[in-house]
Amino acid sequence: MSTDHHSFNKGLSRRKFIQNTAIAAGAGVMLAKPLIGQTANFIKPAEPYTVKQIMDLFIKSVPGGVKAETVDTLKSGSPDTVVTGIVTTMFATIDIIRKAIKLGANFIIAHEPTFYNHPDDTAWLKDDAVYQYKAALLKEHNIVVWRNHDYVHTLKPDAVTIAVLKQLEWLDYADKDYPNLLNFASISLRELVYHAKQKLDIKQLRYIGDLNETCRRIVVLPGAVGVKTHIETIEKYKPNAIFCGEVSEWETAEYVRDARAKGDNIALIVLGHIASEEPGSEFMLEWLNKNVPGIKAHHISPGNSLSFI
Repeated sequence: MSTDHHSFNKGLSRRKFIQNTAIAAGAGVMLAKPLIGQTANFIKPAEPYTVKQIMDLFIKSVPGGVKAETVDTLKSGSPDTVVTGIVTTMFATIDIIRKAIKLGANFIIAHEPTFYNHPDDTAWLKDDAVYQYKAALLKEHNIVVWRNHDYVHTLKPDAVTIAVLKQLEWLDYADKDYPNLLNFASISLRELVYHAKQKLDIKQLRYIGDLNETCRRIVVLPGAVGVKTHIETIEKYKPNAIFCGEVSEWETAEYVRDARAKGDNIALIVLGHIASEEPGSEFMLEWLNKNVPGIKAHHISPGNSLSFI
């Protein structure tokens, strides 16, 4: 830097110039270091979010906005609770609740019911010891549980389906108008099954079909969409294989067995409900990190409730 007298023609004395330069240098040092202790007071902390604000922010992104009828309600806690941390998961199990407590998270966003039935009706459970223990644990630690099922499935395209296809690395095969339909040049049922097991981390799964059969049209229906959707989808798209989360064994499974006896080239692969929709809960974590970056969020998988011998 030049030190001739022309450098000070803007009204600064040499002493004032040196003083200002020192202040600027000091600020640079401060910004280069972590903001701890008293230095943290120089930056205004992020505004706190309540549960309701985060819910409203997500619902605002959903086509149609607030639903008049939905299972996506609070299962415990108050919407006015200030959020200290968030856990996304498929099921707010007792184990998940305990892990949230250890993490200092007081807001759990679950995809499925908390109290063992679709609408989370608890009237019939009021004297049940397991329900009472779980409800008391949530209340004791001021944990809020929100089910985000209908809303996340209403996103266009369905965020859960897209997340599953992304994890399966099958997005490139998805139909642009109906992403659940995949078109392959040629692939065996065996290759499809083992690929799904690897990508979704499934140890064992159930299926109906010949593993050596060739497949070209595949349908992926995560979760438990029901026998009517299964059968209507098979009839409309004529897939060679349908991947689903779960079935009632006396419904879709028997339909596919009869379809094969009739001569149709159709297979059924049952992934398991959690395995088929878990990526949707991971999508929620990504959404939170993007839209509510000031709050610590974690995804915790409840794992499969069933074991296989």
